[in-house]
Amino acid sequence: MSQNIYTRLGKLVLPHWPLLLISTLSALIYVVFNSLSIWLTASFINNILTDFDVLIRNQQELSGSILSLNDQLKFWTNELILRDTPRETIKVLCLAILCVFLIKNIFLYIKNITLSYIQFNLITLIRKRLYSHFHSLSLSFFDNKKSGELTSIVVTDVSNMRVALGTSFHKILVEPINIITFIVLLFIINVKLALYALIIVPLTLGIIFWIGSSIRRKSRRTAQQIAGIMGIITEILNSIRVVKAFGTEEFERKRFNEEQNRYYQLIFRRAKLRLTASPITETIGAFIGVVLLWIGGMDVLVHRTMESEDFIRFILILFSVLGPVRLLSNISVEIQKGIASAERVFDILDTPPAIISKPDAPALDEFLKGIEFKAVGFKYDEGDAVLHNITFSISRGEVVALVGPSGAGKSTVADLVSRFYDVQSGVIEIDGKDIRDIDLRSLRGKMGIVTQETILFDDTIESNIAYGISSYTQEQLEKAAKTANAYDFIQNQPNGFKTIIGEKGVKLSGGQKQRLAIARAILRNPPILILDEATSSLDTQSERQVQEALEHLMQDRTTLVIAHRLSTVTKADKIVVLDHGEIKEEGTHQDLIQQDGLYGRLYHIQLS
Repeated sequence: MSQNIYTRLGKLVLPHWPLLLISTLSALIYVVFNSLSIWLTASFINNILTDFDVLIRNQQELSGSILSLNDQLKFWTNELILRDTPRETIKVLCLAILCVFLIKNIFLYIKNITLSYIQFNLITLIRKRLYSHFHSLSLSFFDNKKSGELTSIVVTDVSNMRVALGTSFHKILVEPINIITFIVLLFIINVKLALYALIIVPLTLGIIFWIGSSIRRKSRRTAQQIAGIMGIITEILNSIRVVKAFGTEEFERKRFNEEQNRYYQLIFRRAKLRLTASPITETIGAFIGVVLLWIGGMDVLVHRTMESEDFIRFILILFSVLGPVRLLSNISVEIQKGIASAERVFDILDTPPAIISKPDAPALDEFLKGIEFKAVGFKYDEGDAVLHNITFSISRGEVVALVGPSGAGKSTVADLVSRFYDVQSGVIEIDGKDIRDIDLRSLRGKMGIVTQETILFDDTIESNIAYGISSYTQEQLEKAAKTANAYDFIQNQPNGFKTIIGEKGVKLSGGQKQRLAIARAILRNPPILILDEATSSLDTQSERQVQEALEHLMQDRTTLVIAHRLSTVTKADKIVVLDHGEIKEEGTHQDLIQQDGLYGRLYHIQLS
């Protein structure tokens, strides 16, 4: 799995290879000048502490001699900075150091800005892909996922990937090269001391690997926990009226606090591991440094086998190595967090949509004959079958009502017609064609749906009515509002059609929201209409207004009505009675009343 994640992240980066190449070259130049800055700093310290005449004499002795690589580098350095007087020498050395630091930081900026561009571009791309993929997934996916979890993946996990692809990638590109360059310089200066210094590398890498693998496991659990917390927050914000009405604030606080405490334990354990890496690495480095100070000091002061200049330069470079090594330990932590998050992101992206159009599926250009259910059976992912052998038809222009007790499968039938789910057995046909063989977009384009739970957006009234409609006139908009009995209350709003109605239409009453949904369906002007208990949650006056709007909407349309209130479907051309997922009765209102079966009993109960 990990290798797959690394490969996929690499494929995302690959299209940006020109910028990556520029960043890599800039990083290499930065490393060279970074090493040169430390080398010149050591030369500066040595030149300050050494008599100027001795420096000139040593330089003359080196000239023309066969030199080791270390002495050759020192000779070239002094050739660059030594002048006739100490004043001029210091001046040249200071200018050289200034120029080196300036060039180093220019290329550091180029490296960072190019990688930042890649980083933010990739994260933007991943978020767009996730959001786009959400729209392609079927309702069954969202039935099994909490909105808080999905929000956490889009926000938190993608941010963790940004850190892994950004800050960590910046460092992982430069620090290993830095370390290798410094180690090469250490060997050039003194092989024996460099071998002692190398002890730090395998020790540090072992610690980094152990801590990183543990952090990755904890990061995965932490991401799941924060998703749970966001799920609670989303759920409560959407249900705050119920919470306050039932006085369960204390219960909800306790539930949230328990989740937050579990999250705290996870992030604190992860923090302990992350914060352990740097002190352990630095302590090991300090221990090795002290040993090398002792050995090198003895070589300089007692055995006279090493020059003080070489020892100063060695110590400066050695402690410069510790910085990149320490940074690498932090990089491992961030990468493991990012990989754990990437697994969750790619898990979503790898989820295939259950409902798709066939590659060669024709569009439904016209609706001519009707809809027919033939021995349809269906069950959700978990549980028993919801529908058994459902067979009935809806002719073009006909109003067919589905009635029955709660849980009979009425809404499931409506969801199957619009292909929110696919049947497991049998077939649903439109104009004699299996709806699974019809282009999905064109199929739903022929349908208008008005549900009990009115879905409105935090936007203007006009935008909500015209949702999904690209072209319309003001006259058509107003006509749709009038037909839906919504025009008068819209005109009474502060800004008419331009009034913002708040999240889920919170500024409107239930009846007003439902009439906006009906106006939306009218403006869409679909030949097939699905009304899923569109008036069941309304008071009597609102129901009358909405029912009148629905009657306008149903004119000259093929309509499937799902209703609990049987008084609203007495005029239907046909009533299909469902119970426990099976059709028990079928006929007109009068026929079913005369039969005095399930429908008759339900009708008389409601009437009484």
